[in-house]
Amino acid sequence: MKKYIILLLSFSVLLLFNACGSQHYLDSKTVENLVKNEEFTFMAKSAHPSNYDVINVMNSLPTTSSSRMLNLDYGYGIVIKKNELVSTLPYFGRAYTPSMDRDKESLRFTSKNYKVIKTEGRKNSTIFTVIPSDVSHIRRIIMEIFPNGRSYVSVDANDRQPISYDGNIEQNKN
Repeated sequence: MKKYIILLLSFSVLLLFNACGSQHYLDSKTVENLVKNEEFTFMAKSAHPSNYDVINVMNSLPTTSSSRMLNLDYGYGIVIKKNELVSTLPYFGRAYTPSMDRDKESLRFTSKNYKVIKTEGRKNSTIFTVIPSDVSHIRRIIMEIFPNGRSYVSVDANDRQPISYDGNIEQNKN
């Protein structure tokens, strides 16, 4: 019986160390090239709404945890190219001035005129501040990109509460 307990405990410790290891999504050279060229795709894995009404509704659902995080399906993200910014992010929160235009309900937009400010962040990260000029309801998008490809995105809008997303960056698809 002791052997089974020791075997079970060692297997549990092995799984714990495996789960706590750092995850590399891309190698640092690829991430460095993507950041330098300013052409990449951010793929959102989870959304973090800041409205406590949304969080309370999420907590009341039977299959959710008490965290303020919503896991997203594949396909939500931001594509940055040289002359175009395409956002397909969902929005969970409070809109102060609702619009009848269905394109302004979520954070789905295309911008051809935007400015990118690139600065250095903590832990060797790079911070992109994207300010679209031709999208009236978005003030700025702040992206923090880490050397392993993980990224954190925060969206500030003029007519709604801010929201943030967690995910990773990839190369643009043709």
